[in-house]
Amino acid sequence: MALEALDTGFAIRLGGRAILAHGEGAPCFAVGRGVPHVQARLGHFDVSQEVIERIALRHVEVDGDRVRFAEAAGSPWLLEATVSVDGDDAAIALTALDPALNRLWLRVPAEAGEHVWGGGEQFSYFDLRGRHFPLWSSEPGVGRDPSSALFRQVEAHRKGGGGSYAHTNYPQPTFVSSRRYALHVDSFAYAAFDFRERDYHEVEVWEIPARIELWARPHFTALVSALSARFGRQPPLPEWLLKGAVIGLKDGDNSFARLKAFEEAGVAVSGLWCEDWVGLRITSFGNRLFWDWQWNAERYPDLPARIAELRERGIRFLGYVNPYLAVDGPLYAEAAARGYMVMRPDRDEPYVIDFGEFDCGHVDFTNPDAAAWFADTIVGEKMIDFGLSGWMADFGEYLPVDVRLANGESGMTAHNRWPALWGEVNAKGIAGRGQTGEMMVFMRSGAAGVQGHCPMLWAGDQAVDFSRHDGIGTVICAALSAGMLGNAHHHSDCGGYTSLFDTTRDAELAMRWAEMAAFTSMIRTHEGNRPRQNVQYDDDPELLAHFARMTRIYAHLAPYLRRLSNEASQTGLPVQRPLFLHFEDDPETYAIQTSFLLGPDLLVAPVIAAGKREWTTYLPAGTNWVHLWSGQTFTGGGDVTVAAPFGQPPVFYRAGSADAALFDGIVAA
Repeated sequence: MALEALDTGFAIRLGGRAILAHGEGAPCFAVGRGVPHVQARLGHFDVSQEVIERIALRHVEVDGDRVRFAEAAGSPWLLEATVSVDGDDAAIALTALDPALNRLWLRVPAEAGEHVWGGGEQFSYFDLRGRHFPLWSSEPGVGRDPSSALFRQVEAHRKGGGGSYAHTNYPQPTFVSSRRYALHVDSFAYAAFDFRERDYHEVEVWEIPARIELWARPHFTALVSALSARFGRQPPLPEWLLKGAVIGLKDGDNSFARLKAFEEAGVAVSGLWCEDWVGLRITSFGNRLFWDWQWNAERYPDLPARIAELRERGIRFLGYVNPYLAVDGPLYAEAAARGYMVMRPDRDEPYVIDFGEFDCGHVDFTNPDAAAWFADTIVGEKMIDFGLSGWMADFGEYLPVDVRLANGESGMTAHNRWPALWGEVNAKGIAGRGQTGEMMVFMRSGAAGVQGHCPMLWAGDQAVDFSRHDGIGTVICAALSAGMLGNAHHHSDCGGYTSLFDTTRDAELAMRWAEMAAFTSMIRTHEGNRPRQNVQYDDDPELLAHFARMTRIYAHLAPYLRRLSNEASQTGLPVQRPLFLHFEDDPETYAIQTSFLLGPDLLVAPVIAAGKREWTTYLPAGTNWVHLWSGQTFTGGGDVTVAAPFGQPPVFYRAGSADAALFDGIVAA
């Protein structure tokens, strides 16, 4: 029995260890009431609350699998928990016995030296221990380090766009502990993880959640698989994707001539991605898109014929879509006339917000008819039937909280749920055309359950630099954190995206990013928000030759990636893995976020700092490692420093790997 009654409390034991414990002096639950305060601007949210009361529930009564909680003996019962157990899994169903309660705090025992991962997709810190993480879907911000010049520039210019280490497009109230258990809060309300205390972790939820879910396993790989089974798994990668890079160009009809130049330079190409297939809108931020999701014939004449020509060359065409509709586009008028838009709370008209010098409305995905219309008419007819083989399914984080939704749900819970609904609409549109596993759709926003709908994450809008909290290194942290929660496939804008003020992409960053991207699930370029102010991969023959080699390395690894992709669809194990996933007996690996394993046998430590021609990384204990470029063998269990000229990113493979011949072949790719 997982629920064990004690003299003054109880414990829940899974896998031979206590996961939750309650005593009068250390209650595990508190409840209360609070009033939220939310202000939003351009996807950035200022979220705070007035706590009216917080009541520690010190007194409990255990009756079989049910526990009732009160503030003290003789006080009214305020919370009831029903514990169900299935092997080493447990669920705690919660019921508020006072309907006025709308806050819950849960304390989980912690240990010295414990590490914690998860929280959705985190960009600054992979190991969450020692920090506080609010879980609210938003723009991550630019200049996420308050001490940086970029932060000060953004705050002065955009007033609230700077962000912080905890801001993320993809929050999820799930964490994995090095004590080999995982915890998930079954709620989309605002939540926060607090891992700053020595003896306990605290989870805060702005409602009484339906359930707290727990898993215990002897190994981290089994925990990741259990979470993946809970939230959904992705299909294997499309065969066409593994042929090479998806080249991102937004140059109108000239994109096809530029793509030909990429091919002639020896670039292995799998797709052409033109997000501007819907047309452009020029703003002070840069080149934005016209948010009406259908072919813009003026910018891309004869596009159907162009797509067919690409297919004959084995190249797919990809586009762009998001869940909003520009008020000056015909699709908005159609959706509004059908009653498919998110509505204002105070009057019978669509809720329109400013997305940065243009206004849009939200399609209401809580309305089944609206969701079906978007899935069939836009995703099915205007995208798949038109000839697209994939797209960036952008945004999902902007839903205001003061909205009126078709299903009556509060915006305070619908906000965090929205990315999962957005992913489901895309997945249904694809399934409706029988194209599941063939379309390559990539999203930046996420929520619990998006795993079962989104075949690929991308890391959002990194700055075009090497900065600690905004630049290239944040991509590794994002992939590792999301991967722990069952998101098997992850990639980034090769070269970064956000260029503001004097922050611009140079050739060094472009090359280092390509070296990293070659060892991920997908290599895709992006011209960025200011293409003409930033280096592009086809600007210089030397840069293009370097990029071509990285794409050939990616294509060379296709047999390995295909196997990892199939494994992911069956087990949920991510393609990019933290080192400890396969070296859990080496505690030195637990906090590493600057390198990763590609599958079980390939260790990649990208150069993520400027001006470096050699690089130091840690090699896990328990095996020997072969340096890919020199063939030198190193004993694991310490740091090694290797040469890292352009074109030779620090990569190692396990000595004796069954794929050693494939890995050795990278040198000649």
